[in-house]
Amino acid sequence: MTPSLDGLVLAPVADQAPGQVGTRTRFSYHEKDGEVWAEYAGGDVVRGHLVGTRAGDRLDFRYVQLRTDGTTSSGHCVSRVLLLPDGRVRLEETWRWESREGSGTSVVEQLPG
Repeated sequence: MTPSLDGLVLAPVADQAPGQVGTRTRFSYHEKDGEVWAEYAGGDVVRGHLVGTRAGDRLDFRYVQLRTDGTTSSGHCVSRVLLLPDGRVRLEETWRWESREGSGTSVVEQLPG
């Protein structure tokens, strides 16, 4: 099993569409007893929160965010937790907006250091 996400800071490896998370967004993760949550901000996101569960190497969570244009949006994400050869954590994500149209995939990785 991959290590706990508690205390890890992760960032997307590529930019998404405008108004979404991007390479300047930072996710600060917490994990305890199968629960996961994170705060995130950066780029087009002023403030975001996610909350959900972890079962093995699978995360299932909902997210909500405030963007720089003053709008809010929310969605659902399922992620697979992987361990990179250098020991860092990688999340391969499949997400869908629930408050608006759109879905996709993304990858976030633990920042070095």
